[in-house]
Amino acid sequence: MDAKDFDWNNSLCQQIIFHWNNQLRARLEGLTDDEYFWAPVPDAWSVRPRGTSTAQIQAGSGDFTVDYGYPAPDPAPFTTIAWRLAHVIVGVLAMRNAAHFGAPEASYDSWTYAGDADTALDQLETQLDTWLVGVQGLTEAQLREPVGDKEPFPELAMADLVLHIHRELIHHLAEISLLRDLYAHALEE
Repeated sequence: MDAKDFDWNNSLCQQIIFHWNNQLRARLEGLTDDEYFWAPVPDAWSVRPRGTSTAQIQAGSGDFTVDYGYPAPDPAPFTTIAWRLAHVIVGVLAMRNAAHFGAPEASYDSWTYAGDADTALDQLETQLDTWLVGVQGLTEAQLREPVGDKEPFPELAMADLVLHIHRELIHHLAEISLLRDLYAHALEE
């Protein structure tokens, strides 16, 4: 293959599309509300009904908020599946969709967090679809352009951001898969 004919955009997209379709989506099917909120250790950060959190900061605009602190505690608190999905949906995808692909503005403070697993998975699918449509629409020249001041490292190329977001998705959704395994085995005891 001639390097000039290589489709970088397709390779970047297929990285996450393949992983999503062949590993992650199946691992998320059947997620229950009990799993979604399960905290295997005390004081885990989660998504909670408004007014019930004891975290330093509770963010969100709806009936549910997400726990966090600033600066982040050291060591960082353990996080539930609900918290990890909220992070992926909002911090990894929705905020980037807004910054780069014309999606509605999103932040941890303004987000309406899901109070159940099905709603969270719907939000995840929506944000992932928006991300993929946006990335698929980028030209090779756009993939080489710096991301600008919308990102913490404005000098990096858009392709670097795409790879970073895909790493974030893969590792956080793998953590969720592991938590599902732990939940299933904890029930056996």
